[in-house]
Amino acid sequence: WLGASSGTAGNATMASVAACAEKTLDPSGVCVTGREILMGLCSEEDRLAVAVTKVDDGTADKPEGEGGDAMMEEDAAPSTTPEYLSLTCREVESWLMTLAVRIYWRAGKYQQAYDLIIKGLQLLDAHLVDSGNTTSTAGGLYPLLARMLRYRSLIMESLLTSSSDDDTYAKLCSDTRIELASRHTHAVLRRDADVSATILNLHLRELLLSDRVEQAQKLISNSTFPTDAASNNQLLRYLYYSGRVQALRLEYTQSYSNLSQCLRKCPTNTGLGFRIAVQRLLVVVQLLMGEIPDRSVFFGEGMRGELRPYLEIAQAVRRGDLAVFHETVGGHAERLRMDGTYTLISRLAHSVVKAGLRRLKTSYSRISLEDVASRLGLPSATSAEFVVAKAVRDGVIDATIDHEGGYVQSHDLVDVYATVEPSEAFHRRIAYCLTTHNDAVRAMRYTPDAYKKQLEASRGLRRSREEKTDEEKAQEIEDELDDEDYEY
Repeated sequence: WLGASSGTAGNATMASVAACAEKTLDPSGVCVTGREILMGLCSEEDRLAVAVTKVDDGTADKPEGEGGDAMMEEDAAPSTTPEYLSLTCREVESWLMTLAVRIYWRAGKYQQAYDLIIKGLQLLDAHLVDSGNTTSTAGGLYPLLARMLRYRSLIMESLLTSSSDDDTYAKLCSDTRIELASRHTHAVLRRDADVSATILNLHLRELLLSDRVEQAQKLISNSTFPTDAASNNQLLRYLYYSGRVQALRLEYTQSYSNLSQCLRKCPTNTGLGFRIAVQRLLVVVQLLMGEIPDRSVFFGEGMRGELRPYLEIAQAVRRGDLAVFHETVGGHAERLRMDGTYTLISRLAHSVVKAGLRRLKTSYSRISLEDVASRLGLPSATSAEFVVAKAVRDGVIDATIDHEGGYVQSHDLVDVYATVEPSEAFHRRIAYCLTTHNDAVRAMRYTPDAYKKQLEASRGLRRSREEKTDEEKAQEIEDELDDEDYEY
């Protein structure tokens, strides 16, 4: 809210933010410090230029008519006493502060943005202390606190990429991590879903950027995400980070479930970059699970160019040629590192070998180890023998290795219903149906006509069960007569 999902933040300028602070915040009120900080972001000439532009556009206050007698002019004359916000001044001050920080961050002025966001957090904390940290009096400040914490995290990441002082950033991250942990504890105690969900996602993002996967997994297992009360954007981020952590820990089934749910809940009219990131990771997880994604996935709206390297990798995995796979990955290595999927794709070499062995088993009932090595791109027949032995032990293929003859003998094709594959597919479908049912139940938060009971209770119109109106008694008599007629 407050312009988070509208065009207000994108159209704001530093001069308009300062002019708004000058006109809405009381110079002698509780927001005097924030007013001075915001007004100091640009010169007085720029603020006056914004006011002149509003007058030229016809948005400023004007008298009702031109000309007329003196009485009409006196009535239409604006008041000389300025009027300022009183009830929502703290919320407006914090919101204007976030707009100014966003303008600095978008312009690449990361140090100015960081200094301003630190001042904004100090002012917001002071407002929360003055209000007693109660949701009833400071409820509008907590979503803005979550927004400020997210902006600070993004600015710190930008400072890391633009500077070479890693030690300073590491100390800054350590201090920030301790502060966020304390804020998360207080948010959970006061049942603040916005701040707790935002801080949890910030922790996961920071741990993933620093390659601390095990700590991220401990955080996920020892914390509870407010799924019912959190916003959809924070829920999507949590599902994406959880899926990424589980994929790095070889938990591909759970990762696929979280990423699929995240992609289904993503808005289709915005957030293209996030949807691309989720789809990239989902494709890699499907390949690691031994599945080949549908071709239409790579040709979605706005995804054709971004998913082109992953389409080539999927084709190489499907062919089962290890040499082609290494050549494709090597050609897109820099792009894959930027996407953060290079580590996961490096694990696909075993999947490529398994896919190639399945194709060879289907095509040949008996094949030499030298041919296996040449078709799969392995260095020697000995390496092919080790790879085939591991595939046989893992149950990838059903075959026997003749070490003396140097060949692989495939067995007859067994009935697929005699294996565990049907039960696993049935289990996945049941899990999907149960998840859909649980999501639907959570969505039904309010029972029908519940507001009517609350309205009656507030007006003192609630009656006991024994009390009945004349209309209700007449309806019961009619129902009894109808039942008697039906019996005759």
